Amino acid sequence: MKKILITGGAGYIGSILVPKLLSKGYHVTVLDNLMFDQFTLTNCCGSNNFEFVKSDVRNEVSIKENITDKDIIIPLAALVGAPLCNANPSDTKTINRDASLMLNNFRDKNQLMIFPTTNSGYGVGEADKFCTEETPLNPISSYGKYKVEVEKEILDSKNGITLRLATVFGASPRMRMDLLVNDFTYQAFKNSSIVLFESHFKRNFIHVKDVCRAFIHAIENFESMKNQAYNVGLSSANLSKMDLCKKIKEFVPGFEIYESEHGEDPDKRDYVVSNDKIEATGYSPKYDLDYGIPELLKLYKLMKTYQHGNV
Repeated sequence: MKKILITGGAGYIGSILVPKLLSKGYHVTVLDNLMFDQFTLTNCCGSNNFEFVKSDVRNEVSIKENITDKDIIIPLAALVGAPLCNANPSDTKTINRDASLMLNNFRDKNQLMIFPTTNSGYGVGEADKFCTEETPLNPISSYGKYKVEVEKEILDSKNGITLRLATVFGASPRMRMDLLVNDFTYQAFKNSSIVLFESHFKRNFIHVKDVCRAFIHAIENFESMKNQAYNVGLSSANLSKMDLCKKIKEFVPGFEIYESEHGEDPDKRDYVVSNDKIEATGYSPKYDLDYGIPELLKLYKLMKTYQHGNV
């Protein structure tokens, strides 16, 4: 039985990934400080293969105690999203950069690491030119810059895989409504309208369930994939913000979309991404926007409060 350490495993991605790994027979230890007061892993507590450690990923003693006997390390702990990172620059550096580098330094040569980078590292791409894993990285946020820095260290250290995740969407027990698809779908559900700034900006998207499938795929195909970076996104979803709203309108016909020439989006990312490399390894997403948008609309009907997110 392989043992996995997941930092930040009670977060948006981890809350779905951990149960899936347990169902596949892995022993999973989650280290999380529960900064959002979440209790998203309650369904895992009955498993003998599940361990939980409440600790901060920056706690060197705790990391050393919990990393020693693990076969695989998945560092999910991070402050995610430009608003949260901009509001907490010191914590962003110590959590997203320093703690991830510490994990990488503490692991031995036989311990595998699968690290979620971000395709926001591409920054602003050339118009209609797909960013591949060979495209020069040009991150424009502190979040992207730290992720890119850690990615390089992990790949140089060997026995690592990095997954350059597209913008994630979909329902999770630790919900994030500040993500683009989740947010726009909520605007359609709650307000029936939206005002877009710089509506031509493009982004690639991926469902949170497919992100978890990508981690499992990387574990199961580690030898053939190791020491490389892979874009992970929906090839059918390289969309502008306007394109995304029109897709949502298919499910919410009364959704009114307005554009404003005044004001600007603080998130300047604008790129399209090729996912051919990971698809060539046998991975392909299962959950597209036609699945994710109705899922989100059902979720929003169930939720009593809509204050779920990283800001």
